[in-house]
Amino acid sequence: MAYDYEYFKKEVFALTTIDLNAYKEKQMKRRIDTLIAKHRIVGYDQYVNALRTDKAKFEEFVNYITINVSEFYRNPDQWKILDETIIPELIDKFGRNLKIWSAACSTGDEPYSLVMALSRHIPLNQIRIYATDLDKQVIAKAKVGLYSDKSIASVPEDFKQKYFTQVGPSYKIADEIKERVTFEEHNLLKDTYPTDYHLIVCRNVLIYFTEEAKDDIFRKFARSLSKGGILFIGSTEQIINYKDVGFDRKSSFYYEKP
Repeated sequence: MAYDYEYFKKEVFALTTIDLNAYKEKQMKRRIDTLIAKHRIVGYDQYVNALRTDKAKFEEFVNYITINVSEFYRNPDQWKILDETIIPELIDKFGRNLKIWSAACSTGDEPYSLVMALSRHIPLNQIRIYATDLDKQVIAKAKVGLYSDKSIASVPEDFKQKYFTQVGPSYKIADEIKERVTFEEHNLLKDTYPTDYHLIVCRNVLIYFTEEAKDDIFRKFARSLSKGGILFIGSTEQIINYKDVGFDRKSSFYYEKP
């Protein structure tokens, strides 16, 4: 049997339930080949055996292929619109008990940014964020809440002073922010989506997926939102067929369910 990439994708799905067919193949295969070469493993069959028997290599693989790049207040201009326009509109429509989902939340930068942004409009004890990611390792990091100075570079200065404490070269986010977020594992490609949300934030993740996978995920997000709810995506992403998917476009990165 030729242990090719098609074989590898099937074995990975059996081991992890991660469907590599949903990712752009050339890009993903290059990342995986680099990881295999790093361990001086010859061939996909040997690497699959290593993933089955070596917990450290298995967790490294999942962490590596789920592409975790994140920072607080990424693209500050977009967060300014959230603060000045989107959050006030959502409060007018739905009240202060907003249901918010940070999907593919990585190391927690995004949901914690959401808590801080909302705190300008809603008392902290009324804020609840549901945050999910495929990778349990990054969820564990998010729960710890330690970040580099680069990660928090775009945080508004008053929030840096109020909610971060320097610990050696890192910065620890305050427990009062962490307590507002509930983290869970969730696979956007196969798991059931939660419903009746007022705001869903999923940014700079779907660029790695095929067009078919993106279309399916955007449709599921539309079904997850309440009427009048908002989807906030990354600046490098856009929904070309947004009306067909079930959205009206408020801007290039904010879409509303009519």
